[in-house]
Amino acid sequence: MSKENRVEKILWSIALPGFGQLLNGRFLKGLLLIVLEILINVQSNLNNSIIYSFQGEIQLAIDQTNYQWLMFYPCLYMFSIWDAYREAEGETSPYSFIPFVFSAYFGTIGVIYSSSLMVFGVQFGPVFLPILFLILGIGIGVLIKITLRHMKLR
Repeated sequence: MSKENRVEKILWSIALPGFGQLLNGRFLKGLLLIVLEILINVQSNLNNSIIYSFQGEIQLAIDQTNYQWLMFYPCLYMFSIWDAYREAEGETSPYSFIPFVFSAYFGTIGVIYSSSLMVFGVQFGPVFLPILFLILGIGIGVLIKITLRHMKLR
């Protein structure tokens, strides 16, 4: 499968969990992920949180968010992206899942601390802090993946 085709499926999965699976021909899995995304999105008030966050109303975003539901979102989101990548890739390299797993872990931690953590005196809230933590998780996951590959080669 071409690299452009894999990138397309990953980008669609980033747009909405389940779209990459639909493109990969995994219709039941794709529909299940879409239903779960909508359920978590609605129950956590994520769309309102996104709107308020982009308008700079972080406290309103925090007040709108149902954290019990939002904590599921990073794992669902990153699993959907990884699964679309894995299915589009065919044979995956060893430890290719690690950056996705660590970004899900760190994204969830970002959700947990998003109502109270200040970074350089700025409160990022329930949308932007988990995104920042996802990026951190990807970086740490890539480092762990590289380390494990080097250890396996020895």
